[in-house]
Amino acid sequence: MKTITFDQIKFSTIALEMDEIIPDTVYDWTEDDFAKYQVPIGNSRFPITDFFDITVEGEAESAAEVKMIFKGDLNRTKYIGSKMSAGEIYCYGNVDLHVGAEMSGGYIYVEGNAAAHAGREMSGGKLEITGNTKEFTGASYIGEWRGMSGGEIIVHGNAGKQCGECLVGGKIRVKGDCDILAGIHMTKGLIEIDGNVNRWPGGQMKNGNIVVHGHLGRLLEGFVLQGVVVDPVVDGEQFEGKYIHYVGDIGLNGKGSLYLGAETNREKLGEYGEHDDEYTSIREYRNLE
Repeated sequence: MKTITFDQIKFSTIALEMDEIIPDTVYDWTEDDFAKYQVPIGNSRFPITDFFDITVEGEAESAAEVKMIFKGDLNRTKYIGSKMSAGEIYCYGNVDLHVGAEMSGGYIYVEGNAAAHAGREMSGGKLEITGNTKEFTGASYIGEWRGMSGGEIIVHGNAGKQCGECLVGGKIRVKGDCDILAGIHMTKGLIEIDGNVNRWPGGQMKNGNIVVHGHLGRLLEGFVLQGVVVDPVVDGEQFEGKYIHYVGDIGLNGKGSLYLGAETNREKLGEYGEHDDEYTSIREYRNLE
């Protein structure tokens, strides 16, 4: 196993672009190789050793045997782990744009927050962020219509707007709250949100699944109520408890599923009748057996 440690010694106000420094390309590099490398910054290049003290320990015969560790203020270090297919990257600090973008394998751990486009268009591997993410987590890039297609993203904090935009596969788990339009344009995959959602999840979705355990502020009119389900199996995973099940977005003839925690969204059932602690379906509320 080879461990490559990047200890920050200088902060750049212009973003360092690290997409060339991934396990796939540096698994056989020595400290001398890093000393010769110049990192892109804007439209120029500068020695990477101006910004990081780099130590290399051990040997590797492939990317899968590489562990990269970044330490410091990484708020202006972007594309970390972009297009990686194997290996591990650990970031101890907040990271800039596009962490894990287009990754197809391996593992990235961020102890901190991530800027926009975390896990953009990734097709495999696992991206774990202990803090918050900004907009477009697991989404497509501007102008594209295919977002994340495989792998897993776990956000332990909150996620910004349009999380999982154009999702076509994989799973996104947000353990905190989520901003507007989670899963917009999605066609496949699973988005699970433990906390509350501002409004409008699943806008223009055609397929796939969104599970919201917390409270939803506002639901789009394009979702049709199916009933209350108990312990549903969603995308091969069972969720314990009662959930209000909707299908949509019917504006696009969509067949996606939205599941809302029944206990945290009980007011959405009020129009169908008085609340009942023992309810099992909307039909019981409306006596439509």
